[in-house]
Amino acid sequence: MKSLKNSVHLIGNLGMDPEVKDVANGRKMARFSLATSDTYTNQKGEKVTETQWHNLLIWGKLAEVAGQYLKKGKQIAVEGRLETNSYDDKDGNRKYYTQIVVNDLLMLDAKAN
Repeated sequence: MKSLKNSVHLIGNLGMDPEVKDVANGRKMARFSLATSDTYTNQKGEKVTETQWHNLLIWGKLAEVAGQYLKKGKQIAVEGRLETNSYDDKDGNRKYYTQIVVNDLLMLDAKAN
């Protein structure tokens, strides 16, 4: 059960091409957004789709793979963990953000572009 303590599994579509950067010690890092959508019927009988946006972070060899093969709109499945960080904005206010640190990903689009 240890792996269930902080575990996220998502299937969605990329909102942008991954941004790949070289960081300290020659490691690679990639950032991108992922959209997940849920559809339901409301009380009026109308079909409603709600989309949630998630910030993803990938390290190492997987970041290189993401930069090479992932493009905006592609559907992927990811497994990772939640990470919350903070920073002080230009006015000195503390801001918080949550991202998903990806451990594994699977490309779901059957056809290549």
